[in-house]
Amino acid sequence: MSGRARLTVFAALASLMAAAALLPLASPRGWYVKALLCVVLQAGVGAAARRVPLARPLTILAQLLVSLLVLTAMFTPHQAVAGVLPGPQALRQLGQLVQDGMTDVTNFAIPAPVTPGIRFLLVGGVLLIALAVDAIAVTYNSAAPAGLPLLALYAVAAGLEEGGSQWVYFLIAAAGYLLLLLAEGRDRLSRWGRVFGGAPRQGSWAGPAGAAGGGAPLAPVRTGRRIGAMALGIALVLPAVLPSLSGGLLDSTGGSSGNGLGGGVGNATSVRPEVALQDYLNQPENREVMTYKTSSPDASGMYLRIVSLDRFDGTQWSASNDDKVDIPDPLPTPQGQAADVKYTEVDTSVAVDRDYAQGWLPMPYPALSVQADGDWRYQPEGRMVIGDHGQTTAGLQYQVSSMLLDPTAAQLAAAPPATGRIAEEYEKVPGSLPAVVADTARQVTASATTDYQRALDLQRYFTSGQFVYDTEAKSGTGVDAIARFLQTKRGFCVHFAFTMATMARTLHIPARVAVGFTPGSLTSSGAMSVGLKDAHAWPELYFEGIGWTRFEPTPYRGTAPSYTLSTSPTGGGDTPDPTQHGPGATSRPTPTASSQCAEQHNLGPAGCASAAAGGSGGSGGSGFDGLRLAGIALIALLVLLVPTLPLLWRTRVRAARLGGGRQKGGGLGLSPGHEEVGTGSRHDATSDESEASRQGVARPGQEGRLNGRVLSAWREVLDTGWDYGITPDESETPRRAMARLIDEGGLSGSAAEGATSLATAVERTLYAPRPQAATGLAADVHAVRAGLHASASRGARFRARFFPRSFARVLWQVSATTSAASERVGRAFDRLAAPVRRRLTRAT
Repeated sequence: MSGRARLTVFAALASLMAAAALLPLASPRGWYVKALLCVVLQAGVGAAARRVPLARPLTILAQLLVSLLVLTAMFTPHQAVAGVLPGPQALRQLGQLVQDGMTDVTNFAIPAPVTPGIRFLLVGGVLLIALAVDAIAVTYNSAAPAGLPLLALYAVAAGLEEGGSQWVYFLIAAAGYLLLLLAEGRDRLSRWGRVFGGAPRQGSWAGPAGAAGGGAPLAPVRTGRRIGAMALGIALVLPAVLPSLSGGLLDSTGGSSGNGLGGGVGNATSVRPEVALQDYLNQPENREVMTYKTSSPDASGMYLRIVSLDRFDGTQWSASNDDKVDIPDPLPTPQGQAADVKYTEVDTSVAVDRDYAQGWLPMPYPALSVQADGDWRYQPEGRMVIGDHGQTTAGLQYQVSSMLLDPTAAQLAAAPPATGRIAEEYEKVPGSLPAVVADTARQVTASATTDYQRALDLQRYFTSGQFVYDTEAKSGTGVDAIARFLQTKRGFCVHFAFTMATMARTLHIPARVAVGFTPGSLTSSGAMSVGLKDAHAWPELYFEGIGWTRFEPTPYRGTAPSYTLSTSPTGGGDTPDPTQHGPGATSRPTPTASSQCAEQHNLGPAGCASAAAGGSGGSGGSGFDGLRLAGIALIALLVLLVPTLPLLWRTRVRAARLGGGRQKGGGLGLSPGHEEVGTGSRHDATSDESEASRQGVARPGQEGRLNGRVLSAWREVLDTGWDYGITPDESETPRRAMARLIDEGGLSGSAAEGATSLATAVERTLYAPRPQAATGLAADVHAVRAGLHASASRGARFRARFFPRSFARVLWQVSATTSAASERVGRAFDRLAAPVRRRLTRAT
C-alpha cells in the first residue's frame, strides 16, 4: 500500500472513530452503518481522483458531488431523477430534512429517536467532517490541522451528551487522530518531515534519521506535534466549559436530580417547553402533527394535554418523579372529583403523523380509558401516558375515552381550601421568588372572597388588555423570567401559564401547568387538524370536589372555559375565537395565492419600466455611440426607478382597492385556488365555511360586489397598518384586529371611529345573513391612514411611504412563482427519467 493510500485509510478511520462520540445521542444506532459506508465511498473517490491525478479543488469537488448523489439516493430516492440525480424536488426535500432535523434536535432528549431529519443530520454531518479531514490530511498533505474538524465533531457530541461514558469516546477519537499523525510520520510527508527519530545532520533537511548526534526534531515536525497536542488539550477542556445544549422540549437531566420519569423517549426526565413551544409558534408553516375525530359537543374545549408540570424549583418547572404502572382499564377517578360534578363522556380517535415522535401521548383531560398499541405506561399523579423503552407516537393511531367536565360556578365557589398532600405539594413556591409576584397576586385579587373568585381575577388580569401576546419575547419559566414578564407585560403562552400558576400558589391555590395542544382547526373531511402552531401551555388549578380545572390566561389563544365566564364575563367579546391558532401578534402573515395574484395584477411599475426603457432607447442616434447613450440612460432610469418601485406599487394598489374593489384577493386572505365571490369561480360550501371561520373568506351566496368593496378596504387598512409597523395577523377577528390597530397605532377621534366602522362593516359582510351595503369605506381608510401618519415618528413616516413593509407581498409572489417553476421542472425531469428508471428496475 502506498503512503498516500495508507493516509487515506487512516483519515477515514479517524473520522469514523471521532463520529463514535455521536452514538449515545440517538437510538437506534443503525445510522452509523450508513455513515460508515458513505465515508468509505467518499474516501475511495478521493483516492481515485488523486491517482488520475486531478487538481486538488477538483478532487474535493468530485468527492462532494459523489457524496451528494449518495445522500440523494439514500434519503430522497422518490424525489430524485432516476432515483439518484438531485433534481429540484430532491434538493427541496433535503432542505426540509435539515429543517426537520434541527426541530427534532431541539425537541427530543438524549438518546433521541432517529427520525428522518436526525438521521440525515448525523450521516450528512459525519460525511462533511470526513470530507474536511480527507481534504486537509491527504489532498493538502497537512495531517495535524485535520484534528480541528475532528475536534469540532467530538466537541458537539460531548457538549450534548452529559453521561459519564464520554471519556471512552474521547479515547477512541484521540486514538484515531494519533493514528492519522503516525501514518503521516511513517510516510515521511515532505511538509512535516519524519515524525520519529532525531534531527537531521547539520545543514541537512531530508537526511536519514536516527544518526548519532540526535537533536530537536525538524521544525515542521515540532509544529505538527504542537497542533496535535493543542487539539487534544482543547478536546479535553472544551466539553467541560461548554454550556449544556440538551434543553429541548424533553430535557434529559438525569435520574439523580429527582425529576426522573423513567421511561419515555430516551428516559426524558423533565419538560422545558419554553424552547420547543417558542420554536413551534414561530414556524413559517403550521405543519400538521396529528388529526383526530371526536364526539365532543364542545370542539373548542378539546385541548390535547401531553404532560403536567407540578414541581417548581425557581429555575424551571418539571414533572413529578412518580412510578409508572401498566395502563389500567378503566383509569382511576380523577383526583379530588366528586360524584355530583356533571360531565359528558367523549370518545376521541387520534392519528399522529409519522414524523412527529413524542414520548408522551396527547390526550383530552381527564381520560377515562386509553387504547394504544406499543409499550406505554401510566403515571397516576399527572394522569399521563408515557412511552417506555423508546416508544413514541410516530405514526400511531389510538383511541381515548375522556370526560368533558361541566362544573358550575356555584360548585367552584363553594369548594373548600385544599388540605393535606395537595396543599403541601402544589402550593410550594421557591424562596427566591421575587416579592413582586405575590404582591401583584394579592393586589389583583384584593376584592375576592373565595379561591374561585381569585382564580377568575387572575385570569381576567392577564386577558384584560394590559399584556401583549408576543411569540418572540425572551423565553423562560424561572423566577426572574416571571418577574420580568410582570414588568414588561409581553410574552406568549409559556409566560402567561407559568406566571398565573405561580401567582395562584402564592394565594394558597394549588396549581400546576399543562403542556399540549389547543383543539386545532376543522377540515373539510370533518376531522380536526392539529399543527405545530397549536402547541400551547395553560395552568390547571385544584378545587376540592371538582379536581384539577383548566384556566386560560393567554389572550388570542384557545378558549376560556365556560365556568370561567359565567360569573365574570370578560366583556366586549374578548374571549378568543376557538378557531384561532396562529402565532399571535408577532407572527409574519402568510399571503394566499389568490391575494398575491390579485396584487400582482395591480403591479404596474415593471411594465412602466419596460416602456420607459423603450422610449429612452429610441431617443439616441445610431451606431455605437447611440447604443452607449441608450444604455447609460437606461441604467440611470433604473437607478432612479428601482428605489421608487415600492412607492409606485403601493400607490397603484391603494387606488385599485379604494376605487373599485372587484379585483381578486381583495378579502382578508383567500386560500390558494379560491377567488372572491362574483368573479365567476365555483366554490365548495363546506370548505368555504371553514375558511370563513378561520380566515374571514366570504361565504357563497353573498354579493360579490359588496364583498369586493368592503374586503378590499379591509385589506388596505391592514396593509396600511403594516406599513407603519403594526404586523397583521390572519388569525384575529376583525374587531380584535382593529382594537390592536387602534392601540398600537395610537389612533383617536375620527381615525379610531373609522377603524371601528371598518371592522363592523367586515363583520356584517362576513357573518350577516343578508349583508347591507356599506358607505364611506374609502373615507374611513383615509382617516385611519391619516391617524397612523400623525402618530408615527418622522422615520416611520418615511419608511411607510417609500419602503412600505407590505411590499413583501411582491417578494412572496416572486418566491411562489419560482417555486411553481421549480416544481414544473421537477415533474418534467420525472417524466423524462421514468423510462430509464423502469429499465433499471427491470435490470436489477
